[in-house]
Amino acid sequence: MRQHLLRPCNYKTLETVAVHLAPKTPLLHNSISSSSSLYQPDLNVHNELKTLSATNINHKHLEQQPDFSIGSPCRVQKLIASQSDPLLAKEIFDYACRQPHFRPSSSSFLVLILKLGRSKYFSLIDDLLLSFKSRGYPLSPTVFSYIIKIYGEADLPDKALKTFYTMIEFGCTPSSKQLNRILEILVSHRNFIRPAFDLFKNARHHGVLPNTKSYNILMRVFCWNGDLSIAYTLFNKMFKRDVVPDVESYRILMQGLCRKNQVIGAVDLLEDMLNKGYVPDTLSYATLLNSLCRKKKLREAYKLLCRMKVKGCNPDVAHYNTVITGFCREGRALDACKILEDMQSNRCLPNLVSYQSLTNGLCDQGMFELAKDYVEEMTLKGFCPHFSVIHTLVKGFINVGRIDDSCSVLEDMLKHGKAPHSETWEMIISGVCEVEDTVKLCEILEKILKKDVRRDTRIVEAGSGLGEYLIRKLQASKSRRA
Repeated sequence: MRQHLLRPCNYKTLETVAVHLAPKTPLLHNSISSSSSLYQPDLNVHNELKTLSATNINHKHLEQQPDFSIGSPCRVQKLIASQSDPLLAKEIFDYACRQPHFRPSSSSFLVLILKLGRSKYFSLIDDLLLSFKSRGYPLSPTVFSYIIKIYGEADLPDKALKTFYTMIEFGCTPSSKQLNRILEILVSHRNFIRPAFDLFKNARHHGVLPNTKSYNILMRVFCWNGDLSIAYTLFNKMFKRDVVPDVESYRILMQGLCRKNQVIGAVDLLEDMLNKGYVPDTLSYATLLNSLCRKKKLREAYKLLCRMKVKGCNPDVAHYNTVITGFCREGRALDACKILEDMQSNRCLPNLVSYQSLTNGLCDQGMFELAKDYVEEMTLKGFCPHFSVIHTLVKGFINVGRIDDSCSVLEDMLKHGKAPHSETWEMIISGVCEVEDTVKLCEILEKILKKDVRRDTRIVEAGSGLGEYLIRKLQASKSRRA
């Protein structure tokens, strides 16, 4: 198979090359002329190819033809770029390199590397690098950047790591950006975390200085793996090596502390961050707010929410929703209502999640009337409540015997074109059937059904409750007659 991929350039290959050099004509014997722009002006390609064909010259003999030149490096690059077959492009490149006094350019090498990489001919890329190294050809850092990218996209961390040392062998010192890209590729594989750490520690000896991003990459992976002590060690070494940490550096450590349930330590780190003049980003605050709420430290969460704006970071709807949900989860829905008011006074508009979290919390505490008010408010603002919110509210009113209010909720829902779930229908029909006043029963049913009901309301499925009611009435009537 390898011999097939590296087949020598023969007459057919040259013929293909010639066709690509003059692509506008369909047939080779009509298309190739000495005036082709990709050949030297004094070269008669057509006659040369005839000679090659007539003598059936072999590859070694071909190299002895001094008059046949494939052209300048720029022309070779254009020819390689025009090939759809990467193997043919490599044959053209190899043939050009065998010509006397021809020195390929880095750009033509890059074009070939990209073609081979897209087709996953990675062994051929290794062969080309070895060939360039043996001939002493230099390569630009850009070429190695693309090679690293190719191996990253192909999920080949070992080859990406090897590329770092290949650059050094070519006398090309890797940049911090290239080091970081290789580290990102390595740490994405659990088995290559240790090699990534070793590369990070040894990079300085090869003239590469890790920057803030380099430290952040390793700190993040160690925090995710629970090695918080190593992450802290890296963070402290940044100051010793005159590397300035950024907001992301602090956030990575805060996330690691919160993941270890050390939320107080994360808050202390935030204070240290603020004292040093950093402005935490929204994600840092979101991490702390979520952890504080889950640890039931609601007072601290609310204080942090209030401090955000003072410290230069305006809380958004996600921050408010986190705290609202935390208060509702702990049975403090009225405090959550206050947070919703603060939210609007700070010109942050509540969204659907805000209202649904609040109404669910109010229903859980039996404050159905207030929950109904918030449902009406959210519908006026164009939000359509989820059927689960309506179901909870209807169920709450029915459980306390407030059938009229439950029917009112359902009526408003139908008015906004929202079909309730079948279980909600069954519940409200069963509740209506419990009413002893037949006149009132008819009024309530008429009030509900006078609205336009779509097919997906599936009201027929709710008939079981009405059927049970009629059966009970029939049995009661028979017993009285007896």
